[in-house]
Amino acid sequence: MEKDYLLRVENIKKYYRVKKSLFSNKNVYAKSVDDVSFNIEKGKVVGLVGESGCGKSTIAKCILNLIEPTEGKVTFEDKVIYDVKNNIKIDKKELNALRKDMQIIFQDPYSSLDPKMKVGDIIAEGIRAHNIKSKHEALELGENMLQLCGLDKKYIERYPHEFSGGQRQRIGIARALALNPKFVICDEPTAALDVSIQSQILNLMLDLKEELNLTYLFISHNLNIVKFFCDEVLVMYLGVIVEKGSSKDVYDNSLHPYTRGLISSIPRSHPSIIKEKIIIDGVVKSNTEEFSGCRFSSRCPYASEMCLMSEPKLREIEKNHFVACHMI
Repeated sequence: MEKDYLLRVENIKKYYRVKKSLFSNKNVYAKSVDDVSFNIEKGKVVGLVGESGCGKSTIAKCILNLIEPTEGKVTFEDKVIYDVKNNIKIDKKELNALRKDMQIIFQDPYSSLDPKMKVGDIIAEGIRAHNIKSKHEALELGENMLQLCGLDKKYIERYPHEFSGGQRQRIGIARALALNPKFVICDEPTAALDVSIQSQILNLMLDLKEELNLTYLFISHNLNIVKFFCDEVLVMYLGVIVEKGSSKDVYDNSLHPYTRGLISSIPRSHPSIIKEKIIIDGVVKSNTEEFSGCRFSSRCPYASEMCLMSEPKLREIEKNHFVACHMI
């Protein structure tokens, strides 16, 4: 039975021109995202994990077409948003209409809300921009969204500085969901919050997912959260996906040395638990390099001559469990 995919990402690349080489006229590019492909099934939560700077947020911006991709194709509900190779791109009017269905929850609830706007205006701004409802109806919907996100509707007349971090993130979630989207990118939505507040926000997001039939791309570096929050996990390293599979497969049977190292770094939930600690040594390669082999080879304890010569491709090692490693 063919899966019902809401989003298809094919061979996305995003290169930034840094400078010209010191000893030649050749341009030097930082390869933030380098040939990434994945699909997201309708109603699922897909986690995207990796160290800071590996390209997670860049992928999110490329999907939403907030930045111009270097190469690649993104399809949403069988509608091609862009296809760089075939010079296909939907026009601005179609893209603006599509933005109702594709929203984002930002990482920092302090900087993502306009301090000069009241909460009601922040939530209703997108509704009015798309001419979905009148000004009065938009504010009424804003009140309903606040209540749905666990805040009293009377807060609609207040300003962002009057709220705590957790409350501001609830406002950010209400703003994203006010347009009744189908797909939401969650860009580390709990990273700036206290641990005591994180579980509240995550439980809220799961409840809203079920109630509103949402699909999430959940970006995070907190592996404990991703383990329990996501259905599928994509592990990124230096702009590429090195392992992907169901949350259970990736965590209980991780195959890539980098994934094993990440998972071993998760703090123990109890002092009596004994777990292997894997230290990832070595030097991180620069993403401006012309990679001739595995990007993780400079840090991998199992690296062979083959790892230095050719870059591994994602292969299905087990059913729906893919790994990019020559040694597996």
